[in-house]
Amino acid sequence: MKLKINGYEIAPQPGQTLLELVKYLGLDKEALSHRPIAAKIAGEVFNLNYVPVRMTELCSERPSIRRAMAASGGEIQLLTYSDPSGKDVYCRTVQFVLFLALQNTYPHIEAKMGSTVGPALMIHLSSVEDFDLNKLKAEIKRLVDLDIPLIRRRVTTQTAIERFEAAGKADKARLLEYRTAEYFDEYAYGDFSDYYYGELAPSTGYMQVWDVLSAEGGFLFLYPDDKNPSQVAPYVDMPHFRAVTNEGARWCALMECETVSDLNELVNTGKIRELIRVNEALHEKGYSQIADMVCQRGAKAVMLAGPSSSGKTTSANRLATQLRVHGKKPILMSLDDYYVDRDTIQPGPDGQIDFEHIDTIDTDLFRVHLRQLLAGEEVELPVFNFLTGKREWNGHKMRLSQDTVIIVEGLHALNPVLLPADLDKTLVFKLYVSALLPLNLDDHNRIPSSYLRLLRRTVRDYENRGSSVEKTLSMWDSVRRGEERWIFPYQENADVIFNSSTLYELAVLKNHIYPLLNAVQPEQSCYEQVRAMVKILNYVQPAQVEDEIPPTSLVREFIGGNSFYRK
Repeated sequence: MKLKINGYEIAPQPGQTLLELVKYLGLDKEALSHRPIAAKIAGEVFNLNYVPVRMTELCSERPSIRRAMAASGGEIQLLTYSDPSGKDVYCRTVQFVLFLALQNTYPHIEAKMGSTVGPALMIHLSSVEDFDLNKLKAEIKRLVDLDIPLIRRRVTTQTAIERFEAAGKADKARLLEYRTAEYFDEYAYGDFSDYYYGELAPSTGYMQVWDVLSAEGGFLFLYPDDKNPSQVAPYVDMPHFRAVTNEGARWCALMECETVSDLNELVNTGKIRELIRVNEALHEKGYSQIADMVCQRGAKAVMLAGPSSSGKTTSANRLATQLRVHGKKPILMSLDDYYVDRDTIQPGPDGQIDFEHIDTIDTDLFRVHLRQLLAGEEVELPVFNFLTGKREWNGHKMRLSQDTVIIVEGLHALNPVLLPADLDKTLVFKLYVSALLPLNLDDHNRIPSSYLRLLRRTVRDYENRGSSVEKTLSMWDSVRRGEERWIFPYQENADVIFNSSTLYELAVLKNHIYPLLNAVQPEQSCYEQVRAMVKILNYVQPAQVEDEIPPTSLVREFIGGNSFYRK
């Protein structure tokens, strides 16, 4: 069987790895921006140590085509750092090198994965008294220079549990107690072994571009720049973002739910119901405090932004409820109504229309209307018809009274281009909402914040919009690119960042999404994304507790039963 690697045909010999084939074709590059890190075959991501054709165990003269190769018809796509899946492989390789370096230099210090802050990964340390950042950097460089092959090996789950317990890694041992498979795949070097729930690069030498910075309670690891992977990404401090992630960690400690194992124990003991009540109370307190700040400032408009499936609509309604407690008369506005007519949008250089571009919003008209409203004038507001793709004028007029506060919700709500240059800034309160889940799988594996939003969106789109899993996932990379360009750069400008995640919802969402994910077949293009989602959910115990979730909960926006949508 001939393979086609990035369009180049080659007839592999049984036992040859993808890496050997890539080098033979001259596709292995020095620069990280062009260097293949992994490969995508029939919807799955594979390590470059993967052998596409091997000899059968029964007959040494008869080669066996691997299942994924047969499903792809021999087509192989190489992944670089610029590909989302390639970047994920790089980041997991970073985790292996970091925790190996820490074990070699500071075996007595416990290290824990923190959140990603822009281009940096936070690592928390149990002690920093004798921690020397330069010593760690030297060890990381040594491990990278050694170019250690990263070979995955399979052991029994029970063996892995016993080994982690003996090594003092109780967090990993507890997590594996919930693993149903009899085997466990791990990466190892010397007496160090670990796993990061996905493929790694072929060797440590692929970790070419990096830096380490000092940080309170640990250190920051800097990734390559997305735009220029040959350079380390510049780090800009984000105090508002750091504050909300630190608050999330405090919530975890308060509710004794810092890892998935903790969540599972709460499910099994029935204490998850108390977790739901406390988590919902914390959210309600948060909305109440935001309403207090809006009123104390005397703001007449709240600009509310957030990425996809962060809970913007429910947040707008819950904030409106809290403002009513202050005697205010909140009015909800959507930036969607300021979309320009679809047939006037010009495609980009790639021939595709970017519906998340700021130019899809009539910013000039919105600025005029906002200025007029805040000046006490009556304004006729547009309504966008998504069926026709055109803006309509239906005589919907608005004038703000003394007690009125408008809540403007939308993707671009924090973009400064929406505000008149001479506007009194005290009249506008800026709120950013995002689901920043502080839960870890274990100490060395954090659940990405985008993961929860993707679960939410997949469930909502299927149950409320009739969209298949494949359709939702096919749009996700485009959605994420739009967020990187149009949302995340402005989040630090917010007066408040509100964390809309709940610690209990993985156990609830699993009931809705797990059957849908398991129905996806390996040959489908979204299979690798589904595998990544399933790998985490496999460890989560489902909870039948929807009767405990209040109708105003953010979670209700995605699983149904949200009272704000009732007529």
